[in-house]
Amino acid sequence: MDFRKVFNNIPEEFDKWRTRYCDEVFADIIQHSKLGQGKATLEIGPGTGQATEPILKTGCNYLAIELGEKLAEYTKNKFSSYDNFHIVNADFETYDFGHDQFDLVYSAATIQWIPEEIAFPKVYHMLKSNGTFAMMFTKTDEKSANELLYMKMQEVYDKYFHPETDYTCYIEYNNTEKYGFTDVECRRYHKTRELNADEYVCWISTHATHITLKEPDRSNFYNGIRDVILSFGNKITLQDTIVLYLARKP
Repeated sequence: MDFRKVFNNIPEEFDKWRTRYCDEVFADIIQHSKLGQGKATLEIGPGTGQATEPILKTGCNYLAIELGEKLAEYTKNKFSSYDNFHIVNADFETYDFGHDQFDLVYSAATIQWIPEEIAFPKVYHMLKSNGTFAMMFTKTDEKSANELLYMKMQEVYDKYFHPETDYTCYIEYNNTEKYGFTDVECRRYHKTRELNADEYVCWISTHATHITLKEPDRSNFYNGIRDVILSFGNKITLQDTIVLYLARKP
């Protein structure tokens, strides 16, 4: 199994339940890259476009590269009303972009799937001088606001959570300096969500390792998580930290 394509068979669920980013993160990316008409942007692995539309609305010439064929088709249809939207269904690691050059290359919870020794030099090569490289992801704290609930959920995890494939993707975002980037910085943004039991189960069902669960563990796990949240008033509070790394090509 190509773990990078684990989301490809759930485009509708992925689009509905994946965590959204805040307006501030897009404002900072757009300001940093001075994005607008006449500028060129590449998004690596847009999925179903959780981080796409604010960039499209600047009027830039937008190109996405998406490995999953179903995700690519779904996203193409989703943004078909934008004349500046373009997408290619291909593997970023091996795709030949020719002589294309970009003012902004960015990823939202995607770049960690690509080895840095491939991703960072390739992005550097494709960026114009003074171009922006932006990488964002969300870290969700499920424990701080729900400590007793969280402890009960861990019991369900211990009993039933036995994924087929462990999630081992990791990248050191600050290593961009090793590949020639300058002005590396990290910004953080915070928001809070409340979900009921069914919403929470739908949300975690779009997580990579959760997708690989097999029966009967799959049903037992989700039913167990649902029952725990119902027993705590059918509400769980999630504290999201959106992390944005910015770097510049000299």
